[in-house]
Amino acid sequence: MANDRMTYASEHEIEELREEIRHLREEQQKGRSEEKKEDDKKSEDKEQKPEEPKKPHPLRKILLIILILVVVAAGIAYWLYSRQFEDTDDAQVDGHINAITARVSGTITGVYVEENQFVKAGQVLADLDPRDSQVALAVAQSQLAQAQAQSQAQRPNVPVTETNTRTAIATAAGDVTNAEAAVAAADHNYEAALAKVSESEANSAKAQADVERYRPLAEKDEVPREQFDQVVANAKALAATVAANQATAKAAAREADQARAQLSQAHQRAEEASQNAPQQVEMQKANVAVRQAAIQTARAQLDQARLNLSYLKIQSPVNGIVAKRSAEVGQHVEPGQQVVLITQIDDLWVTANFKETQLRRMSPGQSVRLHVDALKADFDGYVESLPAASGAITSLLPPENATGNFVKVVQRLPVRIRFKPNQNGLDRLRPGMSVEPKVRVE
Repeated sequence: MANDRMTYASEHEIEELREEIRHLREEQQKGRSEEKKEDDKKSEDKEQKPEEPKKPHPLRKILLIILILVVVAAGIAYWLYSRQFEDTDDAQVDGHINAITARVSGTITGVYVEENQFVKAGQVLADLDPRDSQVALAVAQSQLAQAQAQSQAQRPNVPVTETNTRTAIATAAGDVTNAEAAVAAADHNYEAALAKVSESEANSAKAQADVERYRPLAEKDEVPREQFDQVVANAKALAATVAANQATAKAAAREADQARAQLSQAHQRAEEASQNAPQQVEMQKANVAVRQAAIQTARAQLDQARLNLSYLKIQSPVNGIVAKRSAEVGQHVEPGQQVVLITQIDDLWVTANFKETQLRRMSPGQSVRLHVDALKADFDGYVESLPAASGAITSLLPPENATGNFVKVVQRLPVRIRFKPNQNGLDRLRPGMSVEPKVRVE
């Protein structure tokens, strides 16, 4: 406001100087007319009186000096005033423009806003047909129930497998013990059979010796023939006993070998049971974990189905005014397709494209006077930030000065100017309005 008063005072002084100059010119013209009349009189009196030298009128010199001083003072005042400001007519009001898009595909069943209508955050803008999403939600719920049931059925398998593996290990250990006992018994039987073989061989040897002793006696008839025959028969019986005991020993040996083979198999089964038991338990636990993961997946799919069902109501995320409505009832939309364009009017600023030579003394925080053409009103603001690059550099097709003939052009850079709050008329501003900012740089 102080800047405006200085501006008004300077313009008022200049106007007074102009008025004074106008009065001086009128007086000067009157003086010239009077001088002309006097000159006419002098010319008439020339013949009668001799000529006298002219003397300049003192008021004329004073007026000329005053005029020069006024012009110089006005120029100095204007220069001092203009050097304190930087202005441009290449500026406009800017703001956030939100493109509201569909998040799921569907058919629009209702649109509840029109263009240029004010909407609040959370207000429903349009509805999509919910039937497909409701079916998807029901399918997701059933899949979750199925996954939970499968997990519930799989969970008891872990303790059952642990019990079975412990039983298998105990059984295998028992088989090993039994096989070891069988081996010991077979070895004992084999040793007993070997002892019988030795005994029968000894008896058979004695019987053969008796036969050889009784043979010469029987030939000499010193002993009865019957007694000799009995000795021979006894020898043959003992020889047969030797053969039988040897066969029994061989059978005992085979039984011992078989018992040892069974013992080896029992050891292998016991080792296999002890090694496989933890793996079988881990497999059951892994199956339970898979079922739990399936539950999490089904629950996530259920949450996604619920989200998709909620997305059928397209809501406004911000307060603003509907700038463009492209949604119509019966229209099929895809995810990402724009349905409404909303302009936020509670967060506006001015983008002023100053020449690069105007930014020498400009800095954030400087006060700005903003004239909005559409409203014919002035607003107070301040420089919020200076640009990061020129408009040409950030354009779609930036210039390439390394090619062609280079022509130096003064660049323009967008400066962001923020409106000061709590001013009358801020609610009437709209993005795109032309603005003439005047930045006070000193």
